[in-house]
Amino acid sequence: MPYVRSLNLVFKNTGLWNNKVYTILKPEIAVYRISFVSIFLNYKAEEMKSIKSICLMLVASVFFHASFAQNMMNEKTVEVGGAPMYPSKNIVENAVNSKDHTTLVAAVKAAGLVETLQGTGPFTVFAPTNAAFDMLPKGTVENLVKPENKAKLTSILTYHVVAGRLGTMELDEWIKKGSGTAELTTVAGGKLWVMKKDGKYMLKDENGGMATVTIGNVYQSNGVIHVIDHVVLPK
Repeated sequence: MPYVRSLNLVFKNTGLWNNKVYTILKPEIAVYRISFVSIFLNYKAEEMKSIKSICLMLVASVFFHASFAQNMMNEKTVEVGGAPMYPSKNIVENAVNSKDHTTLVAAVKAAGLVETLQGTGPFTVFAPTNAAFDMLPKGTVENLVKPENKAKLTSILTYHVVAGRLGTMELDEWIKKGSGTAELTTVAGGKLWVMKKDGKYMLKDENGGMATVTIGNVYQSNGVIHVIDHVVLPK
C-alpha cells in the first residue's frame, strides 16, 4: 500500500526503524508497528547529545570570559577620569569611561571620528579634559558640535592627533633632536611643538597657546593618550 511504503520510508529516514513487522487483523493491509520504547530512547539520546553540546559551549564560554577578565586584571592600567585605561582596548573604548573627557567624546562623535580612532592607527592623542574645554569662550563647544560646523570641529580635533605611537620616551628623543623642541605634524596637517620644562611636557600651538601634559603615557591598543589641560588650536 502506498501509505505503508511512505510510513516505512519515514521511519527509516528518521533513524527510528524497528525491524519488528506485524500484520494487523486486516490481512489485506500490512503495516509496520514501531516500538514506541525505541522511538523514545532514540529521541532521548539525541536530546542528551544536544544538552551535552550546549553544556560544553557554556563551559567554554565561562572559561573564555574568566580568562579574558583575568588578563584584564593583569594589565598595567593608568587611571584617567576615575576609570582604568586598559592597554588592550582602543582609544575610544577607553575614553568613553573617563568622566573627565565626556566633552571630548561628544565632540569626537559629532565630528564622525569614532571609527577613525577605533582603527589600527597607531595614533598619539593629546586629550583635553572637560575643564580644558570649559576654558574656551562661552558657547564655543556648543557651536562647534552643530552639524554646520563639523568641518571646523574636525580640524580642531585632528589637530590634537599625531600619527604614530609617541610616548614620553619618543618625545624625549624628538626634543633632543630638535635642540629642546620637538616639532610634530598633526593629522590635520598643522604643527605642534613639544618641549620639557621642570620635568613637565608642554605643548605650543600655532597661535602661541600653551598646554601641559597632566597624565602621560596612557597606552592603548592602537596608540597612546596624553591628557592635557588646555585645548590647542590651529591657525
